[in-house]
Amino acid sequence: MSKSYIGAGGEKMTDCIFCKIVAKELPADIVYEDEQIIAFRDVKPVAPVHILVIPKRHIESLQTTDSTDDQLLGALMGVARQVAKEQNLAGYRVATNIGKEGGQVVKHLHLHVIGGRPLSDLPALG
Repeated sequence: MSKSYIGAGGEKMTDCIFCKIVAKELPADIVYEDEQIIAFRDVKPVAPVHILVIPKRHIESLQTTDSTDDQLLGALMGVARQVAKEQNLAGYRVATNIGKEGGQVVKHLHLHVIGGRPLSDLPALG
Protein backbone atom coordinates (compact mmCIF):
# COMPACT_ATOMS: atom_id res chain seq x y z
CA MET A 1 0.00 0.00 0.00
CA SER A 2 1.31 3.45 -0.93
CA LYS A 3 1.91 6.05 1.71
CA SER A 4 0.07 9.35 1.22
CA TYR A 5 1.60 12.82 1.51
CA ILE A 6 -0.40 15.97 2.06
CA GLY A 7 -0.02 18.64 -0.60
CA ALA A 8 -0.08 22.41 -0.11
CA GLY A 9 -3.82 22.47 -0.77
CA GLY A 10 -4.53 19.55 1.58
CA GLU A 11 -4.78 17.03 -1.27
CA LYS A 12 -3.34 13.54 -0.85
CA MET A 13 -0.25 12.75 -2.91
CA THR A 14 0.82 9.13 -3.32
CA ASP A 15 3.28 9.04 -6.19
CA CYS A 16 5.50 12.12 -5.82
CA ILE A 17 9.12 10.98 -6.02
CA PHE A 18 10.33 14.11 -4.22
CA CYS A 19 7.87 13.57 -1.35
CA LYS A 20 9.29 10.06 -1.02
CA ILE A 21 12.82 11.51 -0.82
CA VAL A 22 11.65 13.97 1.86
CA ALA A 23 10.13 11.04 3.80
CA LYS A 24 13.44 9.11 3.39
CA GLU A 25 11.59 6.33 1.55
CA LEU A 26 13.89 6.78 -1.45
CA PRO A 27 17.64 7.37 -1.28
CA ALA A 28 19.19 10.67 -2.29
CA ASP A 29 22.60 12.31 -2.03
CA ILE A 30 21.45 15.05 0.34
CA VAL A 31 23.67 18.14 0.55
CA TYR A 32 21.42 20.33 2.72
CA GLU A 33 18.41 19.89 4.98
CA ASP A 34 16.44 21.97 7.46
CA GLU A 35 12.83 21.98 8.71
CA GLN A 36 11.39 23.36 5.45
CA ILE A 37 13.87 22.56 2.68
CA ILE A 38 15.98 19.71 1.40
CA ALA A 39 18.62 19.79 -1.34
CA PHE A 40 20.09 16.80 -3.12
CA ARG A 41 22.10 15.90 -6.22
CA ASP A 42 20.10 15.31 -9.40
CA VAL A 43 20.25 11.68 -10.57
CA LYS A 44 20.49 12.89 -14.19
CA PRO A 45 22.95 15.78 -13.94
CA VAL A 46 23.54 18.07 -16.91
CA ALA A 47 26.72 19.49 -15.38
CA PRO A 48 29.33 18.43 -12.80
CA VAL A 49 27.22 20.15 -10.14
CA HIS A 50 23.44 19.72 -10.46
CA ILE A 51 21.58 20.05 -7.19
CA LEU A 52 17.82 20.20 -6.68
CA VAL A 53 16.49 22.45 -3.90
CA ILE A 54 12.92 21.64 -2.89
CA PRO A 55 10.41 22.53 -0.19
CA LYS A 56 9.57 19.59 2.05
CA ARG A 57 5.90 20.51 1.79
CA HIS A 58 4.44 19.37 -1.51
CA ILE A 59 3.88 22.36 -3.79
CA GLU A 60 3.28 21.52 -7.45
CA SER A 61 5.11 24.48 -9.00
CA LEU A 62 5.86 28.17 -8.66
CA GLN A 63 2.54 28.79 -10.45
CA THR A 64 0.59 27.24 -7.56
CA THR A 65 2.17 29.43 -4.87
CA ASP A 66 0.70 32.62 -3.44
CA SER A 67 1.84 35.44 -1.18
CA THR A 68 1.73 33.15 1.87
CA ASP A 69 4.61 31.21 0.30
CA ASP A 70 6.87 34.24 -0.22
CA GLN A 71 9.05 33.55 2.82
CA LEU A 72 9.56 29.92 1.74
CA LEU A 73 10.37 30.99 -1.84
CA GLY A 74 13.00 33.39 -0.52
CA ALA A 75 14.43 30.65 1.68
CA LEU A 76 14.67 28.32 -1.36
CA MET A 77 16.74 30.95 -3.16
CA GLY A 78 18.92 31.40 -0.09
CA VAL A 79 19.60 27.66 0.06
CA ALA A 80 20.38 27.66 -3.68
CA ARG A 81 22.98 30.38 -3.05
CA GLN A 82 24.38 28.50 -0.04
CA VAL A 83 24.81 25.16 -1.82
CA ALA A 84 26.41 26.90 -4.82
CA LYS A 85 28.90 28.53 -2.45
CA GLU A 86 29.57 25.20 -0.69
CA GLN A 87 30.24 23.63 -4.12
CA ASN A 88 32.75 26.43 -4.88
CA LEU A 89 30.84 27.55 -7.98
CA ALA A 90 32.14 30.83 -9.38
CA GLY A 91 29.24 30.97 -11.81
CA TYR A 92 26.07 28.93 -11.91
CA ARG A 93 22.46 28.84 -13.04
CA VAL A 94 19.33 28.60 -10.88
CA ALA A 95 16.21 27.56 -12.77
CA THR A 96 12.74 26.20 -12.21
CA ASN A 97 10.42 24.71 -14.81
CA ILE A 98 6.70 25.32 -14.57
CA GLY A 99 4.14 22.98 -16.12
CA LYS A 100 4.45 20.59 -19.02
CA GLU A 101 5.06 23.35 -21.58
CA GLY A 102 7.78 24.77 -19.34
CA GLY A 103 9.56 21.41 -19.20
CA GLN A 104 8.56 20.41 -15.67
CA VAL A 105 8.85 16.64 -15.27
CA VAL A 106 8.35 16.18 -11.51
CA LYS A 107 5.28 18.00 -10.25
CA HIS A 108 6.91 19.24 -7.05
CA LEU A 109 8.43 22.71 -6.95
CA HIS A 110 12.20 22.51 -7.32
CA LEU A 111 15.10 24.77 -8.15
CA HIS A 112 17.98 23.44 -10.25
CA VAL A 113 21.40 24.72 -9.15
CA ILE A 114 23.74 23.95 -12.04
CA GLY A 115 27.42 24.71 -12.51
CA GLY A 116 30.93 23.43 -12.69
CA ARG A 117 31.27 24.02 -16.45
CA PRO A 118 30.29 26.63 -19.05
CA LEU A 119 26.52 26.46 -19.48
CA SER A 120 26.01 28.00 -22.94
CA ASP A 121 25.00 24.61 -24.39
CA LEU A 122 22.73 23.61 -21.52
CA PRO A 123 19.78 21.49 -22.71
CA ALA A 124 16.25 21.79 -21.35
CA LEU A 125 15.84 20.76 -17.72
CA GLY A 126 13.31 18.31 -16.25
